[in-house]
Amino acid sequence: MADKEFILVINPGATSTKIALFDGAQLFKETIEHSVSDLQEFNQIFDQYQYRLQLILAILNEKKIQLNCLKAVVGRGGLLKPLSGGTYIVNQLMVDDLEAAERGEHASNLGAVMAFNIAERLSIPSYIVDPVSVDEMDAVARISGLPDLPRISLSHALNMKAVARKAASELNKKYEDANFIVAHLGTGVSVTPHKQGKMIDVNNAMEEGPFSPDRCGGLPASQLAKLCYSGKYTYQELKKKLNGSGGIFAYLGTKDIREVEAMAQQGNDQAELILQALSYQVAKEIGAMAAVLAGQVDRIIITGGIAYSARIVADIRRRVEFIAPVVVIPGEEELEALALGAVRVIRGEEVPRLYV
Repeated sequence: MADKEFILVINPGATSTKIALFDGAQLFKETIEHSVSDLQEFNQIFDQYQYRLQLILAILNEKKIQLNCLKAVVGRGGLLKPLSGGTYIVNQLMVDDLEAAERGEHASNLGAVMAFNIAERLSIPSYIVDPVSVDEMDAVARISGLPDLPRISLSHALNMKAVARKAASELNKKYEDANFIVAHLGTGVSVTPHKQGKMIDVNNAMEEGPFSPDRCGGLPASQLAKLCYSGKYTYQELKKKLNGSGGIFAYLGTKDIREVEAMAQQGNDQAELILQALSYQVAKEIGAMAAVLAGQVDRIIITGGIAYSARIVADIRRRVEFIAPVVVIPGEEELEALALGAVRVIRGEEVPRLYV
């Protein structure tokens, strides 16, 4: 392998770290699973940094991949300051911000830091691509109705921009010349209108829009305020209920869509209703984003892990296909999207951005 140059991709998640090696094509992909007991000893997510890094280096050694063959290292971007979409050079300021975690702790915060560590010792560049904090919202979209609570952009930007680029290519268009509505259905649900290469609005997947397997989505404001002061829950308990044990889990005790569909098929009326409600809310959000684009929509794209559900996709499609043709790209293409961001920079097709 010494005569080749490769791009190493690192995508840390809550209970796993995915890595892949590319040389124009994906050469290998490895998922390193982290058990609850493995992670329990770490008080903060950032404390897992050295633990995960050593596991990655061990895998590369096991695969007999020489680090001096790497041309670049790309990590998943975390909860950074609001940024425009694109490929960013990882610098010390970014690493410091991710360690401080002022915008929140998330496993993705570790991606850039591990990429930076490996790349720095090799004197090669490290990058992130379209982090979750991508913020290209129009000014009008930030207004919430209360000045104290401006709307914030947090979404599955990496995968949504990747599938939008793929859909544009299939239309023989540039991403920057097309209009899409992309609905990412996963642990959280993000629905966003892409207008000529920018995500001009989005429901914050942590606290707005449709509910998801374990997130509540948007809730009735006055009822939520009353619940906050009821004494029934502590702040931490309610925070966990809103994001971690809400949504489908709160109703049915499971976060697995396949289990919910099985329950519905066996005659569970509550499971049937919740499935209908999920599709209903996603379709309603897509309709709202169609209004944002004034009906000028080239394609509606459904992506994310839940997009593997034929039943849910069909329910959404029948409600929204009057707006535009529906394209389904299930799963997430995050590893490939990260690699392609670096490739665009290496080939001179994109100018890397600097985090300041």
